[in-house]
Amino acid sequence: MAVFLLLVSFLASVGGAICGIGGGVIIKPALDALNLAGVSTISFLSGCTVLSMSCYSVGRALAARESLVDFKTGTPLALGAAAGGVAGKSLFSALTALFSQQSVGLCQSMCLAVLTFMTICYTLFQRRIRTHRLTHPLPCVAVGLGLGLLSSFLGIGGGPINLVVLYYFFSMPTKTAAQNSLYIILLSQITSLGTTLLTGAVPPFQLSWLVPMVVGGITGGMAGRNINRHIDDRQVERLFLGLMVLITLISLFNAWRFWSA
Repeated sequence: MAVFLLLVSFLASVGGAICGIGGGVIIKPALDALNLAGVSTISFLSGCTVLSMSCYSVGRALAARESLVDFKTGTPLALGAAAGGVAGKSLFSALTALFSQQSVGLCQSMCLAVLTFMTICYTLFQRRIRTHRLTHPLPCVAVGLGLGLLSSFLGIGGGPINLVVLYYFFSMPTKTAAQNSLYIILLSQITSLGTTLLTGAVPPFQLSWLVPMVVGGITGGMAGRNINRHIDDRQVERLFLGLMVLITLISLFNAWRFWSA
C-alpha cells in the first residue's frame, strides 16, 4: 500500500506542479474512488501532501530567483485564501457532525465534478472571454476568501479553481498563474494544517501512509518543476485540460458510489 500511495502522490504532484493545481484535486478523488479511508482522513492526507509539494515548488523557485509570483496581488489573495480555508474547515467539520460520511462525500464529489466541468468549459473558450486586472488589496482578499472556502471544504488544496480565477480576474498567462496558484495553496495549506492541529481535529490516519505521500509530494514537485521549465504555455494547457477531464469522470464515479452506498 505504501508504494501505491507514493506512486499516486508522485504522479499527482508532478501534474500539480506543472499546472499549478497542487495535486490534491487529483489525490482526493482518486483515493475516494478506491475507498481506502473516510473522507476526513483522505482530506487530511491530501492536504499534507499538497503542503509538502507546494512548499518545495515555491521555495525552490524563490531560491533560484525564478519565481513568477506577483506578491502585490498574490499575498492578499493568499491571506484571503488562508482565512477562507479556516472557514471551509469549519464548514466541513459541521457537516461531518450533522451528516454521514457518505453524504458529505457525495456533496464533495458533486461540487468537484461541477467545478472541474466549468473549468474545462472556461479553458476551452477563454480566448473569447474578456478578462480583468484587479489590483486593489480588498477585492483580492475577497476573491481569495472564496477560493480558500471552496478548496478547504473540498479537501483539494486549491486546484483548478485558482487558475480560472487568476486567468479571469488578473489576466495572468498560464505559467505565471501556475506559480501564483502554488503560492496561494502554500499559505492556505499552512493555515489549514495549523488550525487542524490547534483544534485537535486531526482524523485517525496511518503514519505508514502519510510518510510515502509526503515523499511523493516533494519528489513530484521536483519533477514537475523540472518539466515545467522545458514546456510552453500551450502544452501546460493541454495537460491541464486532460487532468480536468479525468478528475470530472472520477468525481462523477465517486458521487455515484456515495449515492448508492
